[in-house]
Amino acid sequence: MKNKNVLWVCILAFAATFTSCSKDPLANLTDEESRIYITDHDSTVNFSNFKTFAISDSVAVINDGKATKEATATDVAFINAVKNEMQSAGFTLVNRNLSPDLAVNVNRIYNTSTGIISYNNYYDYYGGYWDPYYYGYGGYGYYSPYSYATYSVREGALSVDLLDLKHAAAANRINVIWTGLIRGSGIFNSSNAAQQVQMLFNQSPYLKSK
Repeated sequence: MKNKNVLWVCILAFAATFTSCSKDPLANLTDEESRIYITDHDSTVNFSNFKTFAISDSVAVINDGKATKEATATDVAFINAVKNEMQSAGFTLVNRNLSPDLAVNVNRIYNTSTGIISYNNYYDYYGGYWDPYYYGYGGYGYYSPYSYATYSVREGALSVDLLDLKHAAAANRINVIWTGLIRGSGIFNSSNAAQQVQMLFNQSPYLKSK
């Protein structure tokens, strides 16, 4: 048992020395550096065939699958940012009653993930380091009466979707032909809305009316 303890001490000492000399590249990311921008589109679509668009004056808030609508200051900032980028791309903003070619939806998405952690392995490895002989109970094993714990992780994202209204009647459905997704820290900040939406459109040079 003593040899086992010495071996563990050596391993832990080596690990501590190694980790103290290495840097975690994710440890000091700024909010901006943590953000991920993802875009996708229907490659068969020629966006220059679309001229007009309409956009809702509220944002769909999808919270663990349940949807509501809101128009906070941040929501309005994102809506205005999308309007500006669409107009810069050559599309004309019209009222939704004027049969626009495209509809634009902005969505805040929240998702909660849960799971279970087992502490059995913790006691197998770390409880085993201080073996029962140390306390004078040779032959006994460690037991954790609270072997499991649950955890919950909540994350948010923002998406922008372009829907094809121009061909909806002929297709008998409304197709999403472009989508952009933003994930990361501090994304729901009105002061960052314009920059973040611009990043989505910068990734989509094909998204032009002219």
